[in-house]
Amino acid sequence: MTRYTVTWHPEAENELTTLWLSAEDRSEIATAVQAIDLALASDAATKGVEIAEGLRAFLAPPLRVLFVTRDADRVVEIEFVRRI
Repeated sequence: MTRYTVTWHPEAENELTTLWLSAEDRSEIATAVQAIDLALASDAATKGVEIAEGLRAFLAPPLRVLFVTRDADRVVEIEFVRRI
């Protein structure tokens, strides 16, 4: 099992903040973020589906994130988040 540090690109973090602030049930968003961080922290390159070379999508309802994995650094960066 390979461990990764999960980071959020500033634009994705800003969008997540907007989603959280406008959510009727903020705990639903918080739970999804925890699930994303936990899932992608181990063996991230095998999680979700590849949508382009080096770019993967992962679902944790009600959120969908796009992320890249830098194996040499053991870092996952969330590039984009949206509510599904």
